[in-house]
Amino acid sequence: MRLGSPGVWFVAPALSLLTVFFFAPVGAALLLSFTDFDIYALGDLSSLRWIGLGNYQQLSSSLQFWMALRNTGYFVVVGGPLSVAVSLAAALLVNHRLVRWPSVFRSVFFVPVVTTLVAVAVVWRYLYHPRYGFLNHALAVVGIAPVDWLGDPRWAMPSIILMAVWKNFGFNMIVFVAGLQSIPRRLYEAAAIDGAGAFRQFLHVTLPALAPTFLFVTIITMIGHFQLFAEPYLMTQGGPADSTLSLGLLMFREGFRWWNVGYASSIAFVLFALIACATWLQLRLRKP
Repeated sequence: MRLGSPGVWFVAPALSLLTVFFFAPVGAALLLSFTDFDIYALGDLSSLRWIGLGNYQQLSSSLQFWMALRNTGYFVVVGGPLSVAVSLAAALLVNHRLVRWPSVFRSVFFVPVVTTLVAVAVVWRYLYHPRYGFLNHALAVVGIAPVDWLGDPRWAMPSIILMAVWKNFGFNMIVFVAGLQSIPRRLYEAAAIDGAGAFRQFLHVTLPALAPTFLFVTIITMIGHFQLFAEPYLMTQGGPADSTLSLGLLMFREGFRWWNVGYASSIAFVLFALIACATWLQLRLRKP
């Protein structure tokens, strides 16, 4: 494309906005990750120093960073597949020909996605309350002692995973419904003529036909789960004992609470590298 061609003028506004609001900030953040930019440098730039890989070396020796990395990985590995599975199950339910008013079910299942996370967190904190919460009342009915869901390091992250799955599965459900409705009916009719039951049709027709949809859903779900921040910030503040501290929350603390902006930028680019590697791996594994 030549510099003076009409196509350049058509894409120039979009490229200008991307440059100003995306590429330039990302480049500045990358440079900051190689400096000791902090609150003192904010007041006097002459105190800013170039420290190279110093922030990354500090990360490698930080126990808090490794704890946050472990918690984020746990959330991705457990919460991601669970969210995809629940989304697929809900899509199969609302797309079934025997279900009446499927649009109503789709709307109901999608409501948590558009609900403010702050409101959702308040409701789920009451559900998890160790004394008055609904979950502990339900456990008491069957004779199980109450659980401190958000105060026990063993249960805090599973509790956040459960809330996050409920909050977000509706979006992937809509994507799966679109994928299911694009599968030709003749494939199911041919499978039924060959004697395949409902389970075999799901295994040999539905799942292979949904492969591109699965790839899209798993990638966007994984990227969203790697960026875990709002749920632990609202529910536990990273506690108890850093058991729900995520890389996103650690980055926020360092950058906006302690003003270690250079150090926080290095966390951001470690997170970016993890997401890029995981995405590449998924694309590589799904490549025919």
